[in-house]
Amino acid sequence: MSGHDLTSHPDSYRDSHPKSKYYAIIVAGGSGTRMKSAVPKQFLLLNSIPVLMHTINAFYKANTQPQIIVVLHPDSHEYWNELCIEHNFTIPYQLVDGGETRFHSVKNGLSLIEDDDAIVAIHDAVRPLVTQAIIDESFDCAGQYGNAIVAIKSRDSVRQIKDNRSQSLNRDEIYLIQTPQTFRAGQLKQAYLQPYQEKFTDDASVVEQTGVNINLVNGSYQNIKITYPEDIAIAEFLLKQ
Repeated sequence: MSGHDLTSHPDSYRDSHPKSKYYAIIVAGGSGTRMKSAVPKQFLLLNSIPVLMHTINAFYKANTQPQIIVVLHPDSHEYWNELCIEHNFTIPYQLVDGGETRFHSVKNGLSLIEDDDAIVAIHDAVRPLVTQAIIDESFDCAGQYGNAIVAIKSRDSVRQIKDNRSQSLNRDEIYLIQTPQTFRAGQLKQAYLQPYQEKFTDDASVVEQTGVNINLVNGSYQNIKITYPEDIAIAEFLLKQ
């Protein structure tokens, strides 16, 4: 596992890999269970706009300008289309049915990408505060090294429970994984030929299972995942800064 410092090169991305095509698969299959909401969290309003629209907009504004694929549970397509009309949301994207698990949803989105030399970012729909700098750097690093996984160092002390006993871990060696997780398409497609396993918690774990080295790039503590009710209030505060 290797790291790469996150820096911004706003004018260089189109020239870095001129033959590469960029794609963003935004996975929006979550429910509102932990939010205690009947509305799936990707549709909750954040500053009067659905969370998912903020996320799509972040990728749309990136210098790399990836083609956007939204993976959504088929039961939610009609509601999402209604929201797009209501909010006059016209950013272009392709809509794909979500699968039984996140693994299957990503695989459905990946099926639309034919070019093995393309660079593909997988992103949680409910991380609406991702910056254009992080998106572009992820594409750039994945183009150079094969993959780039956004991560942040743990700020807290960490303990592991094993055999009914807890033990302290060195927090300087602990990284919290975020999205986007970005890969060369060929590398990602090969990994997703594997049968699903419960230990596949994200795309990095799927690719790592094939023996590929995983590269970490700096994320942001503000790149939060909307999971609990208080996260909406935090995100609204951060957006105002």
